[in-house]
Amino acid sequence: MATRWTLSQAQALFEQPFLELMFEAQQTHRQHFDPRQVQVSTLLSIKTGACPEDCKYCPQSARYKTGLEAERLMEVEEVLSSARKAKAAGSGRFCMGAAWKNPHERDMPHLEKMVKGVKAMGMETCMTLGSLSQQQAQRLAHAGLDFYNHNLDTSPEFYGSIITTRSYQERLDTLGKVREAGIKVCSGGIVGLGETVQDRAGLLVQLANLPEPPESVPINMLVKVKGTPLADNDDVDPFDFVRTIAVARIMMPRSHVRLSAGREQMSEQTQAMCFMAGANAIFYGCKLLTTPNPAEDKDLLLFRKLGLNPQHSTTQSGDNAQQQALTARLLNADSELFYNAAR
Repeated sequence: MATRWTLSQAQALFEQPFLELMFEAQQTHRQHFDPRQVQVSTLLSIKTGACPEDCKYCPQSARYKTGLEAERLMEVEEVLSSARKAKAAGSGRFCMGAAWKNPHERDMPHLEKMVKGVKAMGMETCMTLGSLSQQQAQRLAHAGLDFYNHNLDTSPEFYGSIITTRSYQERLDTLGKVREAGIKVCSGGIVGLGETVQDRAGLLVQLANLPEPPESVPINMLVKVKGTPLADNDDVDPFDFVRTIAVARIMMPRSHVRLSAGREQMSEQTQAMCFMAGANAIFYGCKLLTTPNPAEDKDLLLFRKLGLNPQHSTTQSGDNAQQQALTARLLNADSELFYNAAR
């Protein structure tokens, strides 16, 4: 039976001495995962900008002047072409994100074709499209969608300070529909919104106490974008971010904890501590939707330094071509670039 976490229990984890917390997180991680394996995904924005939501952190909101140009839903073949490149570069999962409150019915056939096309390549599939109806969730499941991402973002108490156009309960309802349709859940949050440590604990309690914890838990560090209301927020202390990763690992021991947005602004040392704390998944590629992400070669070199390996794909129809491609690139990484990466 899954553990039911209380807020006080989660806060107690955050209050542990740093090294003791890291030790407990690493022990927990090793009980359920190979500590040297990291799941690698690529994320593509298939519909960019002009989102009606008011999420204060998001450059894709139509309410903020961020200089982002809105783009229509990409053509199916264009998406599949990007997926082929991602697989060749070593990604095992292809995630497709659309900036809207929810998908329109007219878009569903195109989304289904995207899922089927990526699945046919032997990759795992993931989508993040906003709220879903039960019928839409069922259609995506029937098309073969493996994962659906819908983040809770923060604690229920702080949520209203960040988003007013979609309720917390709506987010929970969407996760329930996704789970009922038989799709695996990807849900996490953001550190650096102006939340307290209690809010971080509250977010993780919400995630861990879902009827079934998410299979994937992305932990994002706020990427401050000029024009958004949070552009001038204080930077997140790296140790506070690592603590959040560690507590997530302890509270959700069987979930993949994904080191997500914000890696471009993290040092290699901070990322290494995140892996020590139990992070075992990353997004691979130069961009996450509209924000920067470390270049692929930079990630490969960090993997090499830390002795990490890309995790084999788990899709039934897949092969291990993507794992072999990434491993080959790791072994052949240019030594000059390897040393320069630390500068």
